[in-house]
Amino acid sequence: MSAAVAWGIDPTPGRMPSRTARTQLRLVGPGERAMVPTARLTRRGRLFITLVGSTAAMALAVGLASSVSAASPQIDHATTVFAGQTLSEVAAAQLPSLPISEAVAQIQLANDLNTSEVHAGQRLLIPALP
Repeated sequence: MSAAVAWGIDPTPGRMPSRTARTQLRLVGPGERAMVPTARLTRRGRLFITLVGSTAAMALAVGLASSVSAASPQIDHATTVFAGQTLSEVAAAQLPSLPISEAVAQIQLANDLNTSEVHAGQRLLIPALP
């Protein structure tokens, strides 16, 4: 007795197997797509992934915020720019112990200035010396 007869499959070619027969395994060629079961997330799994992602985003935001505040210089006092005064003159008068270029850079950093342009009446924060 062959295995096909034992499983209830008719070995005669050209005949369809009965409904009670098991489906046969077949090889999948390189051009064919295999039937791969897809994974599905449950509600609990989606909630877990959302919580982990939110926690990671919050930790990153706190880390970035603390590093930005730590990089800002300590402020010693503020001064007002007079008419005709340049940022270099303010830096030389307010931070005489530093070279002019370094003093200008420190004042620009403390006041978030992109250029060395200042206006009469503008208040500038002067950083504390290290």
